[in-house]
Amino acid sequence: MATKEATRYIEGIGRRKTATARVRITPASKQQVLINEKSVEEYFPTDGLRMNTIAPLNTEGLEQKFSVTAVVTGGGLSSQAEAVRHGLARALTAFEATLRQPLKAAGYLKRDPRMVERKKFGLRKARRAPQWSKR
Repeated sequence: MATKEATRYIEGIGRRKTATARVRITPASKQQVLINEKSVEEYFPTDGLRMNTIAPLNTEGLEQKFSVTAVVTGGGLSSQAEAVRHGLARALTAFEATLRQPLKAAGYLKRDPRMVERKKFGLRKARRAPQWSKR
């Protein structure tokens, strides 16, 4: 049976558009990132998305190595990557309060408020009017 100290983790929740990520960090001997039980290389196809996901770990003054586990739902791959980044930054600040300043300066703690605008009646999309015809 595992001891309580061995299974300690810190959780952070990140959101972007309709994507939600529940991120858990555990101090470990080597860095490992799992997203929906897949490695980060397997889950995110491009290097840009991978780098965006683990960007808070590469922040200055952070030499700790963590095992990161994330459960992501909703949205597309880009918003899921940003949701994981947001949750990871929140978990790191809960782990060590001194990390708040560099993570905030990098913009990782800000929840991006931009959402899809709802469609209005009488319009084809949120703002797109029907095509006008003279006759």
